[in-house]
Amino acid sequence: MNNDTGWQGYVRRDGRMGIRNRVLVMYTVKCAEFVAQQIVRESGSPDAELVGFDGCTDNQYAVNLLISLIRHPNIGAVLAVGLGCEYVQPEWLSELAAKEGKPAAWMLIQREGGTLPSVEKGVRWVRAALETLRDTPRAAMRLSDLVIGAECGGSDATSGLAGNVVVGRFFDRLVDAGGTALFEEIVEAVGLDQLLLNRAANARAREELRYTYDKALDYCRQVRQYSVSPGNFAGGLSTIEEKSMGAVVKSGTRPIQGVVKVSVPPPRPGLWLLDSTPDPYWMQFGITNPNDNEGLMDLISCGAHLVFLVTGRGSVVGSAVAPCLKITGNADTFARMAGDMDFDASPVLRGECGMDALTDRLTRLVAETAAGAPTKSERLGHREFYIPYKYQDRETVLPACRK
Repeated sequence: MNNDTGWQGYVRRDGRMGIRNRVLVMYTVKCAEFVAQQIVRESGSPDAELVGFDGCTDNQYAVNLLISLIRHPNIGAVLAVGLGCEYVQPEWLSELAAKEGKPAAWMLIQREGGTLPSVEKGVRWVRAALETLRDTPRAAMRLSDLVIGAECGGSDATSGLAGNVVVGRFFDRLVDAGGTALFEEIVEAVGLDQLLLNRAANARAREELRYTYDKALDYCRQVRQYSVSPGNFAGGLSTIEEKSMGAVVKSGTRPIQGVVKVSVPPPRPGLWLLDSTPDPYWMQFGITNPNDNEGLMDLISCGAHLVFLVTGRGSVVGSAVAPCLKITGNADTFARMAGDMDFDASPVLRGECGMDALTDRLTRLVAETAAGAPTKSERLGHREFYIPYKYQDRETVLPACRK
């Protein structure tokens, strides 16, 4: 597929275009989760989406992430649901969505009279919003319009030989077409700092990469855990350095334009590293509990229209807001989990095709997904998300830049 092949996207008021047109039902505290779930379930539409934050107290990282999801181009309307006594109030989230030009509403379960009245009111609103979204303007989209994020999980020996490699090849193609590629997991780049620094697009990018790598390495040392697991060893990986080589290859070969923070869209097209590691002076209070869905939501918060999850050993998760394509280089995994895995990269390992042909196949799948074809996780109803407490300084990556 070349960049002239396109599809129809959904035009938002800020000029961005989405590949989905969903109503986001957002809960603002764990106590409101059940009501929000029931609203989504009883609305009866796959275009009603659930996401939320469990915490009752203030956390700017989580608030920023919620705001980024409201602004996401795949979201057309927002219903914010709260209990009533939490810190994050649904009213101002709804107001923010309205300022974005999106149909919006909010409710407090305490005021509505409890579970059943709140669910009934919410379902009515969501169904009406879905009807309104039928009139969303459409416009042509191409590869150059896409923002795509990638991470890997459940890696094995095939990840660095096929799964991550085809993603890296696709990212090269996406960047060359004028699109935007995001990769993360700096804690899975241990030992590869010089490789990353040599790919910096300019001096500022090199400085950002140096700072981000050193911070991630310090973080791993403080929590006494590197991003390698028994499952990785069972899959044939031997060390964090070996895993790092396979993980970083998914970034492709193009220059790295710089580092972005969670919930901050890249300032321009190109290849970017997403820094999701907590900033240093937060570490004394605890550590994050990272998992694949946290990583996927981090990428989506930066505006990713869709995300890749490369997994040698297999995964069943999907993601909220943006579709998730699950890629494996392990033929046994693809055969065993055919109902969950979207793309088989193993033919290249058997000599059945070259990497260029495999990249062509992935590019076609991306175009089909962007045009509306559901992923395996979308068909099954997997819409997982995870928004933790975390500290991140959004002002800048580099403390020296504050001067």
